[in-house]
Amino acid sequence: MAEAFAAREPGDSRPGERPATHFAALDLGTNNCRLLIATPTARGFRIVDAYSRIVRLGEGLSASGRLSDAAMERAIAALRICADKIQRRAPVRVRAIATQACRSAENGAEFLANVEARTGISLDIISPREEARLSVAGCSNLIDPEAEGALVLDVGGGSTELAWLDLRGRRDPGRVPPIAAWLSVPIGVVTLAERFPEGDEADEAWFRAMVEAIKAPIAEFANAEPLRELFAAGRTHLIGTSGAITSLAGLHLDLPRYERSRVDGLWMTRGECEAVRARLTALTPGQRAAQPCIGPDRADLVLAGAAILEAVQEVWPCERVRVADRGLREGMLLSLMNEGRRRGRGRRRRSRR
Repeated sequence: MAEAFAAREPGDSRPGERPATHFAALDLGTNNCRLLIATPTARGFRIVDAYSRIVRLGEGLSASGRLSDAAMERAIAALRICADKIQRRAPVRVRAIATQACRSAENGAEFLANVEARTGISLDIISPREEARLSVAGCSNLIDPEAEGALVLDVGGGSTELAWLDLRGRRDPGRVPPIAAWLSVPIGVVTLAERFPEGDEADEAWFRAMVEAIKAPIAEFANAEPLRELFAAGRTHLIGTSGAITSLAGLHLDLPRYERSRVDGLWMTRGECEAVRARLTALTPGQRAAQPCIGPDRADLVLAGAAILEAVQEVWPCERVRVADRGLREGMLLSLMNEGRRRGRGRRRRSRR
């Protein structure tokens, strides 16, 4: 699957070639609206178009229980751009999903009906279990083939998904490993930041309060305990996928601008993660906003993401952390393409009869 996440191409096909077949994956989360359009290759896919916009759909949701008018309008504006891109590429299959904000909002179903009426995009609300499965599929080729276990951490705006993988006896590293245990915590960077508003400066007590808030439900989860000895023996690693975690990686590398090619797949130690967090808490919100890999849209959320990562590390310590600038949408694309290949094989078998 080495080509699966190649740099995006400006065109679809070369002169004389048949037009490429496109697939589209759209993810409307609590914080972001993201689209990928790709064409299959022999070993994965090549991205031909992409879009990402911070829309903060879940802004104020934890207090009101409803999606606000302003947040819904921001999301619809982004989805209209996605609809235009999808129409231009005319993909054979489109999957568009919504996650925690629409799952939990009283007016979530009403909002999705409005989205379809105004943009033509039909969004399906997926379960937390499906969200975890797709994130694992999207990150699977970042798993160390020598590891005996892994924990995939997907930090969203309104929820945090954790998937524990038992890799002992894994015969085919190219296949997506089954999930041994999974947990969805209805706390993400947006909800955590709103629950613990920051003053003029971040202090240790404020940060620790965020860590403890997310740590408690993770510590109470017992289903992954059979894997505890692997983590204690250092035979595992963590994969972190989210904008907050990739921002931490960019800051760790001191990048003058964000570079996906340098961040995606980066290995960090637990100590390096903690050192970046210490740097962040020493900055004012304005100083964080000025960091090129954070920016004003994430300045108030990146420390919430760091708190979630730190909480997971305290309950399930991993010395090695692999940063993933991939996840849910990539998993959606791979699933769509695999379904297309299975259907194609089925049609060929029927035609030979």
